[in-house]
Amino acid sequence: MDTAVPLLHDHLIRSACRSPEKVALVCGRRRVTYDELDASSDALAAHLATAGVARGDRVMIFADNTVEAVVGFWATLKANAVACLINPLTKADKLDYLLQDCRPAAFITDAHLHAAFGDPVRRASFLKRVVVSGEAGDSEPIRLPRAVRWEVATTAHGAPPVPRCIDIDLAAIVYTSGSTGDPKGVMLTHRNMLTACASIASYLELREDEVILNVLPLAFDYGLYQMIMAFSVGARLVLERSFAFPAQTIRVLSEEKVTGLPGVPTVFSTLLGFKSLRGSDLASIRYVTNTGAALPVKHIQMLRELLPAARIYSMYGLTECKRCTYLPPEDIDRKPESVGIAIPNTEMWIVDEGGRRLGPGLVGQLVIRGATVMKGYWGKPEATAEKLKPGPLPGEQVLHTGDYCRMDEEGYLYFVGRSDEIIKSRGEKVAPKEVENVLMGIPGVKEAAVIGVPDDLLGEAVKAFVVIEQGTAIGEAQIRNECRRRLETFMVPKHIDIVASLPRTDTAKINKRALS
Repeated sequence: MDTAVPLLHDHLIRSACRSPEKVALVCGRRRVTYDELDASSDALAAHLATAGVARGDRVMIFADNTVEAVVGFWATLKANAVACLINPLTKADKLDYLLQDCRPAAFITDAHLHAAFGDPVRRASFLKRVVVSGEAGDSEPIRLPRAVRWEVATTAHGAPPVPRCIDIDLAAIVYTSGSTGDPKGVMLTHRNMLTACASIASYLELREDEVILNVLPLAFDYGLYQMIMAFSVGARLVLERSFAFPAQTIRVLSEEKVTGLPGVPTVFSTLLGFKSLRGSDLASIRYVTNTGAALPVKHIQMLRELLPAARIYSMYGLTECKRCTYLPPEDIDRKPESVGIAIPNTEMWIVDEGGRRLGPGLVGQLVIRGATVMKGYWGKPEATAEKLKPGPLPGEQVLHTGDYCRMDEEGYLYFVGRSDEIIKSRGEKVAPKEVENVLMGIPGVKEAAVIGVPDDLLGEAVKAFVVIEQGTAIGEAQIRNECRRRLETFMVPKHIDIVASLPRTDTAKINKRALS
């Protein structure tokens, strides 16, 4: 009788035992079964252990959304190590910082990224193994110290190491930049990630026959959890390298009979703008999830028209606790601007600057209590202490998110803004999200982003960047008039720039730091 406490990688192992021949992963033209994933990750885990990777060591995975990245993640866990996935768009200087901060024992990558990882890896003398997949124009990547080719590392090397770690050990470090300062590594235990996975899978009602499309980077926790949740129920993950080619994504939706469509507002905005989407066979889609920010009401309406049988989940979260809230689909018409209620097995409340709880309708900082809350920031005790503070019960810590929110009388949450995004104009606090919601409600506006800019008189002035729908004639004066009609005076943008597009982050969110 197996009495071991479950660990995160048991999801893959159990699904492989139940359905070894079932296709677990579709990545481009490659189709990989559960048995193949389990065997490959076993072999790589054994190789890592042989190379000196020990319990608690970090393994950095610097790769695109590929089969190798997936195998690398599960192999790291099977080796009792800590997975640290890094976005492949990361430049050499930042990668150098991440390597020195995390000090991994092993580095898994792809040869075509050599221009970014070559010099940083040479400087990382603490690395015990470098595993390189793919082919390059020359053999330079494989000349790196302690480097081997993927094919060598995944040849059978025996079983993964025993004894196993336990569920309070770290499973992953996910780096998050926030809006200022160096990236911070969010430490997540097996228990953190198992709890989040179980909670989200329960309210999404995930089934074994799901086909989940993921166009988001695995280095982004929202993208990573698509894989974890798919494998937890024995479903199929369709992994796209990016959302760079929306027409291809639409084709994959139809051909693979996708049932689950996760995205962020910018992804849905782009998809809904493609005329070919309406002619595609999308009848298989059972649910749509959104996070990052509440979907504009117009996008909700368009999704419901396009996918009348699909459940639409608006969600909110942050890397430090994965997911905070979800809006039950049956409430989307009643409370379209809400990001919902606390996810199962989680509690939340709002506090003022003195830490006192606030009642309904009052704006303050959101606090989260639950087993999904991070262990802390890797190597940054001061930053950790700013986020994790004593909770209501003796000996516990709760997460002070730094996000301004409010709750209504029924306990539904409304996101107001990140604490570092709030605009202070005329002595008043302006939440960019509130202004953006009004802008998005103006006919002809496709996208909008609002920031604060220095102003000698106001302190900060509200500045709006607006993308207009193709074929629509609408100007700055009309937009400002609509804002005056719907917003308090101090919230009306002083500056309005009509632009062709908005800059994006690596995770397809609007990059406000690139606006000025």
